[in-house]
Amino acid sequence: MTRTRSALSAALTLVLLGTASAACTVKNSGDSSRATASSKTGGGTADLADGSRVRLALVPGGAHPYFQPWKRAGAQSKETLGLGDVSFNETAEWDQQKQNDLLSTLAARGYNAFGVFGVSPTDINTTFADLKSQGFAVASLASCPADGRNEADFCLSTDVGLAAYKAAKATIEAMGGKGSLVHLTGNNVDANTQLRIKGVKKAVAETGGKVTLLQTITDIDKDLQTAQKAVSDLLAAKGAQIQGIVATAYNPAVAAAAAVRDSGSTAKVVAIDDDAKILASIKTGSVSATVVQNPVGQAEIGAWALALLQTKQCRMKKPGQVVDSGSFVVTQQNVTSYDTTRRARTAALKKQFADEFLTCG
Repeated sequence: MTRTRSALSAALTLVLLGTASAACTVKNSGDSSRATASSKTGGGTADLADGSRVRLALVPGGAHPYFQPWKRAGAQSKETLGLGDVSFNETAEWDQQKQNDLLSTLAARGYNAFGVFGVSPTDINTTFADLKSQGFAVASLASCPADGRNEADFCLSTDVGLAAYKAAKATIEAMGGKGSLVHLTGNNVDANTQLRIKGVKKAVAETGGKVTLLQTITDIDKDLQTAQKAVSDLLAAKGAQIQGIVATAYNPAVAAAAAVRDSGSTAKVVAIDDDAKILASIKTGSVSATVVQNPVGQAEIGAWALALLQTKQCRMKKPGQVVDSGSFVVTQQNVTSYDTTRRARTAALKKQFADEFLTCG
């Protein structure tokens, strides 16, 4: 998104968007008074009236550093929204059946609103439909079903193809617009990985042959050790041929940043997410950029919207609505200020939900 200015401009533009027939008033965090409803709105409000009966479960597909902000944001949402309970449970162990069993257990314990990162994008709609049939509010968070159909109330996720495209563009810029690029990413059978691969290939294709995609390495985001070995082997075999490395999965990004720094390689590295080591490497210049996502916004907006839906205070104008939670290029120029842009995007998302996606009252 220059890039920060573009991201902030997009966020501010979203604040101005609205569909009059479906708009609800909303009071954002820190507002001292309720927003005034237009005479053209339905007159409802997206300020949660009473969330005490909402018991929210935030359920990743398994343990991963990306989801840790969900835990903090969920706990904060319990306080700010007055929810009956919030649970963060990542014990599915990256197995769809185990995640299904976990969701059934949580439902039996009285949880009635679910924000879920589905383990299997091709199978998760069955899980969503089952939860919905029991009268629960359901959101697909951080990943959408693979087939273009979403049985959850909404999906709030990074547009991963766009994020990977931004990362590849930033890498190509750091390379001086020419040379050989390597793409490090996650599970090959994951629909998100395939979207990331397409995003990187699109950026490479736009160079008209000036940049070559030397190799795409998948299945190395299981843990840091797996990623470290893959990057070490890559540099040993092809280090002299590589001018740029774009990592679109967390562990490969951390591994690439460290390996390039320690080996003395001149390859330009662009990472994903805002791990402290990556941010420190951007400050020192050993990593050119990173593309951060918005897990806090996913959990905050997800908790708020799910509470409105579960209490029947609001409903989705378009069930299954897919919403981009945002991605942001971070360089030395904005490494200390990018979170301001990200928070602006989250505030704009809340306004967009109220104005465009929810019908309240």
